[in-house]
Formats: sequence, C-alpha cells, structure tokens
Amino acid sequence: MAAPFDVSGVDASPDSALSGVGGRIQGRSLRQIAWARFKRDKGAVAGGLVVILLVVVAILAKPIQAVFGLNPNAFHQDRVDPILLRPKGAWGGISWDHPLGVEPQFGRDILARIIEGSWVSLTVALGATGLAVVLGTVLGVAAGYYGGWVDGVISRLMDLFLSFPLLLLAIALSAVLQNGAFGLRGVVLHVGVLIFVIGFFSWPLMGRIVRGQTLSLRERGFVDAARSLGAHGSYILFRELLPNLAGPVVVCATLLIPINILFEAGLSFLGVGVQPPQASWGGMLAQAVKFYQSDPFFMVVPGLAIFVTVLAFNLLGDGLRDALHPRGK
Repeated sequence: MAAPFDVSGVDASPDSALSGVGGRIQGRSLRQIAWARFKRDKGAVAGGLVVILLVVVAILAKPIQAVFGLNPNAFHQDRVDPILLRPKGAWGGISWDHPLGVEPQFGRDILARIIEGSWVSLTVALGATGLAVVLGTVLGVAAGYYGGWVDGVISRLMDLFLSFPLLLLAIALSAVLQNGAFGLRGVVLHVGVLIFVIGFFSWPLMGRIVRGQTLSLRERGFVDAARSLGAHGSYILFRELLPNLAGPVVVCATLLIPINILFEAGLSFLGVGVQPPQASWGGMLAQAVKFYQSDPFFMVVPGLAIFVTVLAFNLLGDGLRDALHPRGK
C-alpha cells in the first residue's frame, strides 16, 4: 500500500500565489496577495480606518459644523470664569453642548476648532506630499535610468535642496507674505505657501528612494526585452519602470504624510503657519502654552489629535510596506 502523500511542505498560507476553490487551483494577482497580507495586519487596518475617518471629517468639516451647530469662532463667555479666564467646570468645561470643553479666555468650542483644523493639517500634508511625490518620482526615475551626467546633475540638485534650512525658509516666506501676494490673502495664501515650501524642498527624500529602485530595475530582464524590441526610453520609463515603482512610491508617500503633518503643526505653533482666527492644531497648542497650569486639558486635545493622526498614517504606511515588500521584514 502506497504511503500517504506528505503535504507538510506545501505552502497553504494566503501568501501563496495559488489557492484552491472547490478543488480547483485558482491563480491570484499580486494585488490580491498584497491585500490578503494587509488584511492580516490588524494595526494597519485600524490605522487605515482612522485615516479614512479623518479624511472624511476634513472634507465634510463645514457640513458637519452646520448640521451640529458648531461654530469654531463663536465666543461663549458665559462658559469662562471672568477672573481666572479658565473654563467653568471640570475637564476644561466639558458638557453636552461642548463635548471637548471650551477654550480658556475666549470660550470657543474646542470640538469645532479641532474639526476646523483637521482640513488645514490634511490639506497641507497631502498637498505637500503630492508635490514631493511628483517631482521626486519623475526626477528620480530619470536619474536612475539614464545615469551618466543626467544622474550627476539630478543627484547634486538633490544635495542642494537637502542643504536648505527648510524651517528658516518657511518662517521667512510666511513673514514676507503676511500681507498677501499673487492676488491671494489669508488662509488660501498661507496654505498654498506651506504646500509649496514643504513639498518643493522635500522631494529629494522621494527622489533618492526612486533613484535607488530604478537602478535595480533597469538591469532586469523585462527592461532588456523592451530594449531589444526597439522600445524608446520614454516608453520604458512610463510603461515598464513606473508601474513597478508604484509600491515603493505609495509606501514612501504614506510615511511622508505624517512628517508633513508634524512640520505644519510646528510652523503653526511658532506662529508662522496658518494665522488666527483660522483654527489649526499647532496654533491651538501654541495658545495652550499660556494656560497649561490653569487648564491642562486644553493642551491635551489638540496634542492627542496630532498624535492619533500621525500614528494612524505610520501604521498604515508600515502595513503597506509589509504587504508590498514581505521580504523586507
């Protein structure tokens, strides 16, 4: 009698490129395999859900405020002690009307200002990251593929941009443009300046990663096959290399977003980001410094909002990295 077939060495995990359905072997794409890996990472899934919630809140900030009657710039002086200038009641004046309490001195609703500040932080972070991704990907893939003097010029350009004191430059530009420029004023101008400064001077971080990946990919067989068939450089760049760079670019972008969120919050904390009365999380932290002894809860709320947002994006980025590059663990 023949010995039973030993299947102990067969890969039956979801990472396998083949799966049996009803006794039939069915192939799966790389996207399906990556999605199966990502779903098993509970932290990444939780981070992704929080990111989706934050994006929805940021997009619908105005409608949410209108539906629930929240006004980020309305003063509630009756909720503030006129002598001590701190909210009446415990935990920063939390009540049914003000679930997260009110600000010291002015009495503005903290929940309304957190929601209002969410679109500022995410708009600056996503806009700056998008600009950095576009510039870094295009220049990085060109440097890695063409090499020679093209690589030399772009690499030195990366070194030049990385040598700029970004914080001092952002402070100087914000101070110069306080009174408006290019026909723009107020929040639109400051958000645009932050997106440009952060994105334009952070693209080398993306460019170096893309350049390194391109140097590896250009030696692969599918690139040689495309060359042997007479494909031009532009075809190889956009049809062969860029699709294979999508994974590293997405992972790097998700890890760059929380850095930009912290940078925007830092600029607002220093008073050179988005200016009052527009709410921003960094600006709220700057105001809370004056009242941290009498009302410490006012500092906790915006700090916790920044912490949760950055943590969610980091968890999502780590999950995507592990799903798209499992051998890099």
